[in-house]
Amino acid sequence: MKNKIPKFKNEVEEHAFWARRDSTNYVDWTYAKKIRMPNLKPTLRTISLRLPESMLAQLKVLAHQRDVPYQSLMKMFLAEKIEAERKNKNT
Repeated sequence: MKNKIPKFKNEVEEHAFWARRDSTNYVDWTYAKKIRMPNLKPTLRTISLRLPESMLAQLKVLAHQRDVPYQSLMKMFLAEKIEAERKNKNT
């Protein structure tokens, strides 16, 4: 028998709960189905990042060449690198 999932006061409390627990003790994943949520937007957090001016200038040039905002290009580069690192770690 699976443990009962408690009621949470807010998302922060829920996040803290699941960060310390294995969901298989609470959820029978054999009944899970894949779904698509095309309108779901990820939670974003603003950060401050110090970059050398020359690096930022090069990034802006690359972004202009691709016709995308430089911050979006930074996110694309980070996502690609994270995925590559995860694949290398799993092989």
